[in-house]
Amino acid sequence: MGTSPAWSFFPGDHWLYFSVYLFTFLVGLPLNVVALVIFVGKLRRRPVAVDVLLLNLTLSDLLLLLFLPFRMVEAASGMRWPLPFIFCPFSGFLFFTTIYLTSLFLAAVSIERFLSVAYPLWYKARPRPGQAGLVSGACWLLAGAHCSVIYVIEFSGNSSYSQTSNGTCYLEFQENQLAILLPVRLEMAVVLFGVPLLITSYCYGHLVWVLSRGASHRRWRRVVGLVAATLLNFLVCFGPYNVSHVVGYIRGESPAWRSYVLLLSTLNSCVDPLVYYFSSSGFQADFQGLLRRLTGGWGPWRQEGSVKLKEKNEEGGSRGSCPT
Repeated sequence: MGTSPAWSFFPGDHWLYFSVYLFTFLVGLPLNVVALVIFVGKLRRRPVAVDVLLLNLTLSDLLLLLFLPFRMVEAASGMRWPLPFIFCPFSGFLFFTTIYLTSLFLAAVSIERFLSVAYPLWYKARPRPGQAGLVSGACWLLAGAHCSVIYVIEFSGNSSYSQTSNGTCYLEFQENQLAILLPVRLEMAVVLFGVPLLITSYCYGHLVWVLSRGASHRRWRRVVGLVAATLLNFLVCFGPYNVSHVVGYIRGESPAWRSYVLLLSTLNSCVDPLVYYFSSSGFQADFQGLLRRLTGGWGPWRQEGSVKLKEKNEEGGSRGSCPT
């Protein structure tokens, strides 16, 4: 969280940051708003644990997107912070908290999918939306507690350092600040990225192995899409950024390429809707139905929606124990 003290690579590149933030905002916001509407509707009809987790992931993405304009203003100002200083740690706290919430919620979703396959009868008899709510609260608390280090760093030592001497926000650090920040970053890379990645890899590896022995072609494609979207998030969006935690700890300073790979993490809010879409046939049917109502479409859309609904009902009867 932050960059190297030598931040000379920013001038001339700030429009790259602005462009990525703007693209993420324009693409991610409508997709996540649609997902929010769908998940709220599903939970009203029939609360299911995995939908509670995905709803919280959607809320996390929306929180990041709604505060992304702070980053746009910063980028448009040449990576200087033109806003009141109080918004600097607050926007940074929300920005990094929501990024790490994604990895935690994706791991929680993978556990739900694993349970639905490994213990189908037990899973079907216990929807557990209440427990999913507690898990969601624990994820918010865990990510927020780690990212609160932003406030510690900004107000430690010379608390006005970032604003008065260089006008940046959470970009340059003193030695005493790095002594606190670098070990915390390393722990975040392990606890908030490494552990969720291992859990997710195990759960989806087991899921793919089980379904490869007898799943329908449609379900198999959906599972492959879900796994691909999840791994895209972990390995492409979050992997390089968390590697910079390890490199920074070893070198005793942030690598110069750190802020560039942070842009990949920002894009996760555009990838998460793919996870939602491949999460279940029910979401796909609801998504197409909502799109049909919004566009007022008829003909092929209506026919396809009926087919999807029929397939959804058939899947519920044949393998209701595995909602994947």
